[in-house]
Amino acid sequence: MRSSSLLLVLVSALSATGAFAQARLGPPGEENPVLHQPTNPATRLGDSPRMIVKFRSSGSSDNAQIQSTTGDGERPAQGAAAAPSSVVAKFAARSGLAIREVRGLMAGMHLLQVDQRAGESFEQQLERVRSDPDVEFAVADERRFPHAVPNDPHFLTDQWYLQNGAYTGAGTDPTVATQPSATHAQDAWDLGVGTSSVVIAVIDTGVLYSHPDLSSRLLPGYDFITDIPTANDGNGRDSDATDPGDWITSAENSATNGQFNGCGVSNSSWHGTRTSGIIGAAANNGVGVAGMTWNTRILPARALGKCGGFDSDIIDAMAWAAGLHVANVPDNPQANWAKVENLSLGSTEACPASYQSIVSQLNTMGVVVVASAGNENGPVDTPANCPGVIAVAGLRHTGTKVGFSSLGAEVAVGAPGGNCVNTAPGSQCLFSIGTTTNDGTTTAGNNTYTDQVTNINVGTSFSAPIVSGIVGLMASANSHLTPAQLLARLQKGSTPYPVSTDPSAPPMCPATNANSECQCTSSTCGAGMANANGALIEALRPIAVLTVTPQPPSAGENVTLSGANSTAADGHTIATYLWQVETGTASLTSTDQATTTFVTPTSGTTDVRLTITDDAGRQDTADWLFQAVTVTISPTSASVQAAGGAERDHARRDLVRERGGGRQRDRRDDLGAGCLHGAGERAVARDRHGYGRVDPRPDGYRFRAGHDHGAADADDDARIDQRRRWWRRSARSSRLARARYARSPLRAEVAARATRFLARSPSR
Repeated sequence: MRSSSLLLVLVSALSATGAFAQARLGPPGEENPVLHQPTNPATRLGDSPRMIVKFRSSGSSDNAQIQSTTGDGERPAQGAAAAPSSVVAKFAARSGLAIREVRGLMAGMHLLQVDQRAGESFEQQLERVRSDPDVEFAVADERRFPHAVPNDPHFLTDQWYLQNGAYTGAGTDPTVATQPSATHAQDAWDLGVGTSSVVIAVIDTGVLYSHPDLSSRLLPGYDFITDIPTANDGNGRDSDATDPGDWITSAENSATNGQFNGCGVSNSSWHGTRTSGIIGAAANNGVGVAGMTWNTRILPARALGKCGGFDSDIIDAMAWAAGLHVANVPDNPQANWAKVENLSLGSTEACPASYQSIVSQLNTMGVVVVASAGNENGPVDTPANCPGVIAVAGLRHTGTKVGFSSLGAEVAVGAPGGNCVNTAPGSQCLFSIGTTTNDGTTTAGNNTYTDQVTNINVGTSFSAPIVSGIVGLMASANSHLTPAQLLARLQKGSTPYPVSTDPSAPPMCPATNANSECQCTSSTCGAGMANANGALIEALRPIAVLTVTPQPPSAGENVTLSGANSTAADGHTIATYLWQVETGTASLTSTDQATTTFVTPTSGTTDVRLTITDDAGRQDTADWLFQAVTVTISPTSASVQAAGGAERDHARRDLVRERGGGRQRDRRDDLGAGCLHGAGERAVARDRHGYGRVDPRPDGYRFRAGHDHGAADADDDARIDQRRRWWRRSARSSRLARARYARSPLRAEVAARATRFLARSPSR
């Protein structure tokens, strides 16, 4: 029985002949034949639907076995099957379901096959599993689909997107002679061309190791496709990441109940070879094209085959490439652990919990995940829409959104996606994305390159590897940057989107014209147009790190600020430190050393800024904001002076205080200073976010010191919640308590204890 499973589709647009190619979505006279994903849910689920399940009980003891550390102790291992099987067996026995565990996945997830009951759809089966109280989440295992100044001879004619915006192959036509969306890689290469210590994983269809422009850049990869027909190489998982081709015949597409029914007739895409070439084709070798990076290494992890690939295989490939252990797969050597992972694939749905789990894990490990936004001219595809992923939209050469590209708030930046102008019969597609490919329509033939005539190359699949290459250059220049810092500096270095008020210009996104083109905004296409030179300039800046001692600080206390943990880009050193008081008043003991000391004020706000400069004159800053807070405790006239500090960019927190049966929220900067608010029977100084509290009780009051997050938090909060519910149910007790407190001699003691606690309450 065919079930619905999610196909991860290659988000590429080739010189497409498949059923899902569309020769439209562009201005008049422009054809952009991108590849679109199948819309039939049954095609996306496959003929034997499976689900990815995470159990709540696997989050503790079982998860400890699933994610034990590897020998070097640096990266967690993905679990063996023993512990997961016990959890699944208990679930099966409790639910009465016939369940087969296909394998364990990372982060405590399990790939399960559940026998369907007569008359029950797969969606109903999913809901039944989700209803179990021990199930944290259950999602379908769906297919995803492909999205689709060196001396290299194709650089000047086919790689406009790497140049500085003046494409020599465009001639004198003023409408195409300049390309605002070009990435200025020419300038960036004067600053750096990447290092071999940085690895970029390509989660895709595999690669052609025989291609002369790739062979010197490729690492031994792995084939993660478990389904043999999808793999199309005669076996399941193995150590050969070679792309055997992913063609689909007319008979396969039309076969009733066939595995590839509805996938669309298509030639082999050589999609992984194309994306790999954009990232890192050998440069300055007098052959073919140049990659965005010249020295970084490429790690192929094959997870897409005929009609895309399943989530479970893609997630395993992502985990393995980053250095996590995947059951029954040889570990990826530490020297080959990926810093960047490129996913030119996806399909339309909200971010599943399965992808969020792996993305969060990789971000924590310092791995950057880049994904294409999609070719559906709609909401951003998954996994690009998952928090922690750098989502990339596709742009025309003019800097407007190309018609086929998806868009939305999840997009981080835009990059060239390829677009065809002058498409009269026999004319060139001027703005195809030139890269490596093969001319075989089924199995591999001659290694060759995309062009502007018969083998064009457009799609957001090719926007993503442009950005992956830029991130690789950034990480090569400054290995200290975290994923969040790399994203922030990528966006800061981007080029603002061009805006035209000409009545004939496309509308502002998200509105689109008849060709689905629109003028980008920062809320629909990201911060700007990816600019390799701007991003590398930002990456080369040092990283200012400001620490404070003691923690928490108190008003009128000596505080030491240190910038000693600041770092410079690779090959550079910190040359100078500069401390300045931006707001408020403070007397700093030093303004030009790594550390300084001052006495915190007893009122008002003080902002101290650290500016570091490296040996090349590049700078970065960090601010520390200190605020003294005066809070009155009602109904007494006593007041509490509290203070604290935090870096300015820290998140703000809610301080919750109880009022009768409802809640009132106060906004407080995360300054490490708890606020004690009281009115009669209530006083809250610290909740689970780090604030202590006075617990209301009908027989009097006692002050409970808050404590840091720990095993006791949940029990403590449960007791507090129970007291609150009890309190609200008893209006009479509330009135009695207020009267008792009003005449209690302990009132002043409560305020005094709260004051002492706030003075030593740790900042958060």
